[in-house]
Amino acid sequence: MAKTFTKTHQKSYLTIILIGAFIWSLFSVQWSSELFHAGGFATLFQIVQALFQPNLSADILLLAVRSTWITLSYAVAGVGLAIVIAFVLGILASGIFFDDGRLGITLKTIFRAILGFLRAIHELVWALIFVASFGLSPYAAIFALALPFGGILGRIFADMLADVQEAPIQALKSTGASKWQLFFYGYFPIVKTGMLSYTMYRFECGIRSSAIMSFVGLGGLGYQIQLSLDDLHYDEVWTFIFFLITIVVLVDWWSSHLRNKLNHYSKHWFVPFSTLLTIGLLIGAWSYIYIIDKASFLELFSERNLSFAKKFFANMFGLGEEEPAFFDWASWKNAISLTYDTLQMSIMAIGFSTILMFLTVLPAARNVANGRLTLSGRWYSWISFSLIRLSYIFSRAIPELVWAMMIIFIFKPGILPGAIALALHNFGILGKLCAEVVEDLDARPVRHLASSGASKGQILLYGVVPSVLPRFLTYILYRWEVIMRTTIIVGFVGAGGLGQQFKLSMSFFHYSDITLLLFCYIILVWIADFISEWARKTVK
Repeated sequence: MAKTFTKTHQKSYLTIILIGAFIWSLFSVQWSSELFHAGGFATLFQIVQALFQPNLSADILLLAVRSTWITLSYAVAGVGLAIVIAFVLGILASGIFFDDGRLGITLKTIFRAILGFLRAIHELVWALIFVASFGLSPYAAIFALALPFGGILGRIFADMLADVQEAPIQALKSTGASKWQLFFYGYFPIVKTGMLSYTMYRFECGIRSSAIMSFVGLGGLGYQIQLSLDDLHYDEVWTFIFFLITIVVLVDWWSSHLRNKLNHYSKHWFVPFSTLLTIGLLIGAWSYIYIIDKASFLELFSERNLSFAKKFFANMFGLGEEEPAFFDWASWKNAISLTYDTLQMSIMAIGFSTILMFLTVLPAARNVANGRLTLSGRWYSWISFSLIRLSYIFSRAIPELVWAMMIIFIFKPGILPGAIALALHNFGILGKLCAEVVEDLDARPVRHLASSGASKGQILLYGVVPSVLPRFLTYILYRWEVIMRTTIIVGFVGAGGLGQQFKLSMSFFHYSDITLLLFCYIILVWIADFISEWARKTVK
């Protein structure tokens, strides 16, 4: 009982700490009318008005289709390469091929550290580094997607393999199976569905990430969105955004439908169809890159590109500079201040998205809408359910950088527009995840409350919320960890923090500044990972 009491108090303290951190982050903003541009509200009205009047002219639609294929091609090629990286490094980082001795533990730690480094740096930062190294090549986008996505997938694959129960593995070992046989006949069949499920989710994320490669001039839907925003053609902006939403929704439907069919023992035509579709997409994507884009892999290693890359990385390490930024106290002071701002931005963002999630999550749950959970339904429940679920799709389908591009027209540069952009994107993800938690809730205790005469408000407050809060906290912490990685990119369009200074340093060729900022950024991401992991263990 004492242990349960302590656990309950730990969760309460954690909740108080999270609320306190959010309130603390709000004090970083000077709340006044000065936050808005002079014509900010008029611009907001124009953007919202254009939402209902997208440009559907033949030229724009044709351009949107072409840009959609570019975005999809980069995403397919990048995530395809990421799967290869994740599969190799994930197996090595899981430790299943190593003995339990000191050497095995050391190798496992090294490979996990490599995965941690790859996923710590955001794909747009990788893109900027690759473009600076070997120019505007499609491979800059592909490698920029492959490395962090390979790190993220590899970490998940490693954890899945490491968590496989020992009983079936020991049974195979007793027959004299080799390590490769243990993998192919023991580990892999157990985890393959989970691997596929998470890979499909990352593919959906890859499409959004592919779209924002526009910021470094690599084409696609994001590039068209950026051009239309610069020209103040908001009707065109929404046309391109609707195309982006469409492909994200289609991939989401494909993923969920495929998972459902794989979980059934009987074979279904959708599984081989999905296999053929995947092969077709890979062939189509690489054919476009090689034939239409005429991107040669060997040209990346030309003497000219190698010379550029050598010069770029030499400058990043301060070679040739009289006083590199990482030896200058003023630069450190500025970087630490920006790191502090970035931390506040991330906390503010997860706070905003959490508040929006709590306000909408219960009506967004299917078992609340149909009355099965609370034993009472209203005629308007399905209307609110549909509208909120639609807002979740709309919110999460638009990348953070695109939200930031629009919001910066309304708010003056600073961490507030960055926090709002991050919150709008993560609201849809957090809302969807938490609504599914409510839908999976054991309804029996809640129905007992209903049958005893409790009102709907009392049922939700005393029956639903205490049951789902631990899972909610887990998802909130996980999304904060993701937001921390993403804070740097919203700064690229003037939303404050490390990202804004990073973009300025790239523009003025202050490469040692970039190294210092990346160091602070990676440390901040690792600290967020550590705090998030500790807090999730506290919640369990």
